[in-house]
Amino acid sequence: MLLYIHGFGSSGRGAKVTQLREALGERVLAPSLSPIPDLAIDTLEQIVRCMQTCTVRPTLVGSSLGGFYTTYLAEKYDLKAVLINPSVTPCETLASHTGLNHSFYDFSDYEWTQKHIESLRKYAVTDPDPARYLLLLQTGDEVLDYRQAERKYRGAEMVVEEGGSHGFEDFERKIPLIRSFSGL
Repeated sequence: MLLYIHGFGSSGRGAKVTQLREALGERVLAPSLSPIPDLAIDTLEQIVRCMQTCTVRPTLVGSSLGGFYTTYLAEKYDLKAVLINPSVTPCETLASHTGLNHSFYDFSDYEWTQKHIESLRKYAVTDPDPARYLLLLQTGDEVLDYRQAERKYRGAEMVVEEGGSHGFEDFERKIPLIRSFSGL
């Protein structure tokens, strides 16, 4: 089972999730999360604990801010994780987004505040175990510096592609690798 964790302003119905579901069907769970970090983490922890109660050990798949959340959960619950152009320092990269924002999925508005940015600090992992991660990075990411993730997760299984974008171009080509890494 894969638990997909979307990025800032996105939803559980984005392009990467659609591609994962086309390939893997019902083995992909992708909740649409609150933009409020504490609520998003609470939802994800409830899902992970529920799965573990049913003896399901999901592989986490996180994109951008979802990669940051994924790292926190992977370390806390001893889970494997795939990170797609993950945010390593969201307190810095999301600082410029304070104020009114729009969901990429339904274009609804939500407020992103300094308090939300500060709340992210408690979910930061300083020394992730590289053995549990597969990183998918593209050097053309126009939002995040891929080299930060490359450094933070040194020793992890990693695919670094020249060019691309923050959305990770041609993501569907990586689904067999994700499938293999997760044991599906």
